[in-house]
Amino acid sequence: MFWIFLLFWSSQLSCLEAGDLAPDFSLEASDGKTYQLSEVLKEHIVVIAWYPRAFTSGCTIECKSLAENGYLIKKMQVAYFMASVDPLVKNIDFALQNEADFPILSDPSKETAKKYEVLTMGLFAKRHTFYIDKNRTILFIDRNVRPSQSAQDIAAKLKELGVGMRS
Repeated sequence: MFWIFLLFWSSQLSCLEAGDLAPDFSLEASDGKTYQLSEVLKEHIVVIAWYPRAFTSGCTIECKSLAENGYLIKKMQVAYFMASVDPLVKNIDFALQNEADFPILSDPSKETAKKYEVLTMGLFAKRHTFYIDKNRTILFIDRNVRPSQSAQDIAAKLKELGVGMRS
């Protein structure tokens, strides 16, 4: 029992928090492009919505929320992505079936998920959304994502964080 407590306690010591430097990455996406965080941040603040598995109920609901209500986010000076540890081919199919008009990042090696501390049981990502400023500083981590309200919640948080509108 002591070892379980120690393992849990030590894992809590290294949690990424607002104010921390976001790990850089380069990941392939459903739109055929490869995105490197540090490059995207030269132009925009970035939102990354990690999700557990493509084609599962909650993940499909979240993707549809972002696809149907993404106009709320597109008004703002931000680049937004969904991300999972699913293979690229699966995320391409997921994007097509849900009419996602935004990139879905694939991290099949799970290295980026590990760096973002969202990997659960070594199998899938937690449903967490990261807000990252142009200096690669994490502004906020939403660990209580509501899949059906994802787009609305992201837009509201961006407004709260003072992110400007596109001109």
